Amino acid sequence: MRGDDLRRGLVQVASALIASLGTGQADAAAAEIRFVDVAENAGLDFVLEHGPTPSKHLIEAMPGGVAVFDSDGDGRTDIYFANGASVPGLEKLSPKQWNRLFRNKGGMRFEDVTERAGLAGAGYCIGAAAADYDNDGDTDLFVAGVDRNFLYRNDGSGRFEDVSLSAGIRSGVWAVGGVWLDYDVDGLLDLFVVNYLQWSAEFDAYCGDPRADVRSYCDPGLFDGLSNRLYRNLGDGTFEDVSESSGVARHVGKGMAAASADYDIDGYPDIFVANDKMPNFLYRNLGDGTFQETALLAGVALQDHGMAVSGMGVDFRDYDNDGRPDLLFTALAGESYPLFRNAGSGLFRDVTFSSGMSAMSFNRSGWSIGLVDFDNDGWKDVFAANSHVNDTVEHFQATQYRLANSIHANRGDGTFLEVPEAGLDAVRAHRGAAFADFNEDGRMDAVVTALGERAELWQNVSVGTGNWIAFDLVGSESNRDGIGAQVRIGGQVNEMTTSVGYASSRHGAVHFGLGAAETVPAVQVRWPSGTVQDLSDILANRVLRVVEPGHSGRTRAP
Repeated sequence: MRGDDLRRGLVQVASALIASLGTGQADAAAAEIRFVDVAENAGLDFVLEHGPTPSKHLIEAMPGGVAVFDSDGDGRTDIYFANGASVPGLEKLSPKQWNRLFRNKGGMRFEDVTERAGLAGAGYCIGAAAADYDNDGDTDLFVAGVDRNFLYRNDGSGRFEDVSLSAGIRSGVWAVGGVWLDYDVDGLLDLFVVNYLQWSAEFDAYCGDPRADVRSYCDPGLFDGLSNRLYRNLGDGTFEDVSESSGVARHVGKGMAAASADYDIDGYPDIFVANDKMPNFLYRNLGDGTFQETALLAGVALQDHGMAVSGMGVDFRDYDNDGRPDLLFTALAGESYPLFRNAGSGLFRDVTFSSGMSAMSFNRSGWSIGLVDFDNDGWKDVFAANSHVNDTVEHFQATQYRLANSIHANRGDGTFLEVPEAGLDAVRAHRGAAFADFNEDGRMDAVVTALGERAELWQNVSVGTGNWIAFDLVGSESNRDGIGAQVRIGGQVNEMTTSVGYASSRHGAVHFGLGAAETVPAVQVRWPSGTVQDLSDILANRVLRVVEPGHSGRTRAP
């Protein structure tokens, strides 16, 4: 969030030179990726209320998380929005500040069921994370916010109860989001909470240009950071704070997002945290209940140029189909969106430049991001929800505040290509984004929030897309979500995780594009329990329920 300096200027020159060489013409398949915003016709009338004030409290720039999950067990993906509150009081004073749940009625139509579900919420909320933490077959919800966090238990009928206090989920600092994972592989989903920085309403420094009477949101460098929190699921509806004993609390950062994947393929899920203007964290799971912060050793603490960037939203997935999860996250204009390729042996390579992401994103600022196969060609593409953090940035820098979202098509050779004709033409202050096949046509759609404006629902109307398949995983009696399971189809690997982007979450079937293939000869599911399940000769273009061997009892709706 800081201004340009000499070193950034050098990077800008280098990036401009790369951009001047061009990235080639759009591939025919990539050129067919198209989206249409159908929010109004769909009945999705949510407006993100961020409570802007003349005092420019930093929290006003930060809300916008969205979670997509089946809240009522009918098999369709619903949409939940975290919402702000009054500032500086941090209370929801009117219904327009409520968090909102929209039930998917089918056919790309939604209805507001917030009151019926009991999810209007309280306080200034930032992000959300969905998962079945109590293994009862329905999806629960964690909501992170400024000084207040909430855990909502789903009773199985689409109604939610606030169990934060009885469950032992603490509040008191500025949390951005959460990640559900089974870090100790005991079959119970644990919760990692991403904390940002130490802020209070009493902070009232004037940042900006007083001579021109232009006040701005203050740089995060003026605030102290926070450690993140880890809660171990005890299996009785309560959690134990193991932040200290696990080693997580030893590292103070300014976390904007986190994601989980087993990057070293040792059977234990690891955690990456994108920090704001300081080195990132990579918590390597040692398998004994503790973590080692190894970002520097693994090569993801900083990019090759050695400068910390404004890490924002992150996705932790395999983009090059080599079976190892890679790291992609957003940053601000002048920094590019870093892409780290997992090279194996616990090491990553900075491929931001060679992949083309540097040239395409250098002049952009981004928040949420996702690696998703939008054209079903078998390669995960990039969707970025774009905007700068500071609404006065144009007074100080040669960049824009409001931006359109962007699509970067995966060319299958380690590089990406922007798709300028994708139809993502809404220029707004975008924040959160999550992805799902909302109308069940096999093409992945996107929902995006924007400060002070109506949410966008981008229906994927791409033509000439390939075949597809999605796997609805039902884990053992414990960890019924199968979070942490790895699904492999040929060279493609996707991991069941509900964390994505900035302050956002996606709970649903694991999706694969198949290109021209009409059948899948072989599928392998490696469950968190260590069980390996092989399937063969699967027909394309359907959602296939896969039940872990040995599972019995209640499951989610098909």
